[in-house]
Amino acid sequence: MSRAHAPGTPAPAHRTATPAPAHRTAPVELSVVIPAFNEERRLGPTLDAVTRYLDAAGSHWRTWEILVADDGSTDATRELVTVRRDPRVKLVAGSGNRGKGHALRRGVAAGRGRQVLVMDADLATPVEELERLEKALADGNAAAIGSRAVPGATLGDRQHRIRELAGRAGNLLIRRTTLRGTRDTQCGFKLFDGDKARAAFAASRLNGWAIDVEVLRHFQRLGWPVAEVPVHWSHQPGSKVRPADYLRVLRDLVRLRIPVPRPADVVAVLLFLAMAVALCSGRVLDPAHRYLTDSLQDQNQWEWFFAVTADNIAHLRNPLFTDLQGAPDGVNLMANTTMLGLSVPLTPVTLLLGPAVTLSLVMTLGLAATAVAWYRLIVKRLVRQRAAAFAGAALAAFAPPMVSHANAHPNFVVLFMIPPIIDRALRLTAGERVTRNAVVLGLMAAYQFFLGEEPLLLAAMGMLLFAVAHAVARPDVARKAVRPLLNGLAVAAAVCLPLVVYPLAWQFSGPQSYTGIDHGTAPGVANSVRALLSFAERSLIAGDAHRADALSLNPTEQNAFYGWPLVLLAFAITVGLWRRPAVKALAVTAAAAAVLSLGSRIPLPLTDTTVPGPWAPLAGLPLFDSVIESRVALVCAPPLGMLLALAVDRLAQARRLGTQYAGLLAVCLALLPLVPAPLKSEPRAEVPAFFTDGTWKTYVRGDETLVPVPLAEPEDAEALHWQTAAGLGFRMPGGYFNGPYGNGDRTGVYGVPLRFTASLLRDVRYTGVVPVIDARARAETREDLAYWRAGALVLAPQPHEDRLRETVEKLVGRPGRRVAGVWVWDLHKGS
Repeated sequence: MSRAHAPGTPAPAHRTATPAPAHRTAPVELSVVIPAFNEERRLGPTLDAVTRYLDAAGSHWRTWEILVADDGSTDATRELVTVRRDPRVKLVAGSGNRGKGHALRRGVAAGRGRQVLVMDADLATPVEELERLEKALADGNAAAIGSRAVPGATLGDRQHRIRELAGRAGNLLIRRTTLRGTRDTQCGFKLFDGDKARAAFAASRLNGWAIDVEVLRHFQRLGWPVAEVPVHWSHQPGSKVRPADYLRVLRDLVRLRIPVPRPADVVAVLLFLAMAVALCSGRVLDPAHRYLTDSLQDQNQWEWFFAVTADNIAHLRNPLFTDLQGAPDGVNLMANTTMLGLSVPLTPVTLLLGPAVTLSLVMTLGLAATAVAWYRLIVKRLVRQRAAAFAGAALAAFAPPMVSHANAHPNFVVLFMIPPIIDRALRLTAGERVTRNAVVLGLMAAYQFFLGEEPLLLAAMGMLLFAVAHAVARPDVARKAVRPLLNGLAVAAAVCLPLVVYPLAWQFSGPQSYTGIDHGTAPGVANSVRALLSFAERSLIAGDAHRADALSLNPTEQNAFYGWPLVLLAFAITVGLWRRPAVKALAVTAAAAAVLSLGSRIPLPLTDTTVPGPWAPLAGLPLFDSVIESRVALVCAPPLGMLLALAVDRLAQARRLGTQYAGLLAVCLALLPLVPAPLKSEPRAEVPAFFTDGTWKTYVRGDETLVPVPLAEPEDAEALHWQTAAGLGFRMPGGYFNGPYGNGDRTGVYGVPLRFTASLLRDVRYTGVVPVIDARARAETREDLAYWRAGALVLAPQPHEDRLRETVEKLVGRPGRRVAGVWVWDLHKGS
């Protein structure tokens, strides 16, 4: 491992001769970057040789520069550069001896070349070998690295045997742990595409010799092809490498395997967590005694989902089914969104702290984790400017539709697997380790399947829209990507399907399975253009609850509401950055998703006429037939966030302060109406002592059920809370879940079809009117109670309690007893 310089003692300050920033001077064809530390004996001949070669007759290098990146030399290294009269040979100086990596980072950043050659000051590889590297770049590679380990390489003078063995051992370690597929990472002769080199070195963190590995790993991760080219290499005396330096390389390799986050990234994570806590602040500090007002009955349902999964796991029961609700038929849990990917591993938390705490943790930490995942994807794939990535990720994770679903639907806000899935799919398009990345993609998709199938379906729709739009914008890239992508998707499917085939079979063919749910044509099932342009109910400064309610199904399904300022900003960004293929694809994806969310029938303005919408061909297809059309607008949030990130990144690079200020002002004005107020919450109703102190056990025996009065249903599922408070010790009819209509009809419905007694008690709940109870009604009730295997009827305090009690007394034929805060009718003989 031959190196031209190494860290040493700090040097006194010298005058600097750093070139002007690259964007202020004209580009050149080649930048040669030479790191140097105390190289006064070897640097002069190296500069002469490189200059002669680039200026030689017949050389095609018309414009070039040599940048000597000094690392705090204490000898005459700097003067060797500054005394030269050739303006193309420049010094990039810094204070202190901080290592080769730091010097290279500064040297590459100062370069203006369309291509960048990095070479050592010892000229161990002759500069004439540049021709071989050029050919590799001309063949379409993003980098070409000189190699001593591939066929065709030749060696001159060799290193000391011990040093050579140590170098080989280090190279083997790098290949096995950090950079697979590259046989020689440490030969100091590498040619890069200029823009990619500047991006990779800017993203590097290491100051030592392992920066070569870090930069090549960056190229590998982004799918930028790297060619390993055989060169001639000879050991040169005067190497700065010492035995202790190998330990430093080993330390840096460990840092690469366990990356240390940048301070800006840490700040971003903490801010995302603070935003999630602030949004959920009404409940996060006391989840067991607070209820999200706008969650309707979904908080009760989701807590029950987490509780029943934990109970099934603790008792080694099938986690895909339960008969605790909907007795005697039960509930197909796989056909409901129980988020087994989190509810199963969080079983200990649920059993120890309760399902309310689990749900609160999932919502709060899941929101923050989702924002972090979008942030990482944006930093990796779109922009390096951390503030720009933060703005884009914040919009993707905290857009108005996400805030609406944060009231009650963790499956639509806990999306931390979607960005990694997108990243893996993009790796496949680059042909990067297709089999390995496809296997990982298959595992990721399987896990997301157990977090939420509908979000996975919507994500797949968004990715397909993006792929088609990008293929139209860049057909040359699409042609190269299609084969590895299809091969990778085939492998991913082969990995994913065996993991999900049994749950899928249970979901669609198992007990209490159903086909699809018809959501009808009520306002809000599909979006309107007004819904897309209006502001959400929870907007801190522009919220209009009345308008939002009129344009949506309910407060948990405000699936649009991006606001007209953001739409205008997105349009301006698209026009301003239209030349970029990514911008075209992102804009088309957002626009197409918005149009699809308009549903199967679109009303024409100022008329009573409707025309078929783009969703119509999909509405009857399996899976799609259960999707609420307005939810497709959720797909708009990530593309809008990415467009925002690109815009902020471009503004940060603007030369004029006026442009920056005007652009950032426009961004702030567009985002300000989207800032959400904390979710509304209220004190939770106390659970009657009848359930918490175990009194219910006296009335329910064996496989009997406890019948709440009225039965639990989607409009009032408080009985689910009583059941979880009782440790899921009893079963009950009715409930809030998705199941078949019954009697051979497998059409999906919410809850269960109401039998006579359930329907009668429901009417009394809402009207407060006691109906006429005759012998036929009592006979129907006896039949229903027998079907439910009821052990007791229980009436808890609620509106119209007296009317409900009177009705039950007439149906049963006797008064109930007041026990532990509730009215109870014991249905056992002799009671």
